[in-house]
Amino acid sequence: MKTVLIAVGRTVEQHYITAINDYIQRTKHFIPFEMEIIPELKNTKNLSADQQKEKEGELILKAFQPGDVIILLDEGGKEFRSIDFASWIERKLSTVNKRLVFVIGGPYGFSQKVYQAASEKISLSKMTFSHQMVRLIFVEQLYRAMTILNGGPYHHE
Repeated sequence: MKTVLIAVGRTVEQHYITAINDYIQRTKHFIPFEMEIIPELKNTKNLSADQQKEKEGELILKAFQPGDVIILLDEGGKEFRSIDFASWIERKLSTVNKRLVFVIGGPYGFSQKVYQAASEKISLSKMTFSHQMVRLIFVEQLYRAMTILNGGPYHHE
């Protein structure tokens, strides 16, 4: 099984890029993992929020492959403690055959079609973070989950 994080728009702050890449490399020691970036929309000034969600949604849907298990990182999703997220990941690792795909949407969230394609939603917090921070928080939590599952010293209870 491969784990993928799909995100809309590139990360621009160098300190986030460095930290995200560090956690991606660490995570790859445990599981196949990659991040795919969907280019942000251009010329959006004349588009409503709903139109932007629809256009981004089309691009997100094109990134999916048959057999993908889609998990949206969404404020309305289920929240986990890190240890519980690790257990959830462990179950997914034993049940997902192809790709476990996590998705971070654009600034206005997801289109209805993307919601319909997803099997679950996860929330990283009740607080709102920038999209760049969400990427970092997610890859850190995925790495933390893998260290918990493998008995590493990274996480302390």
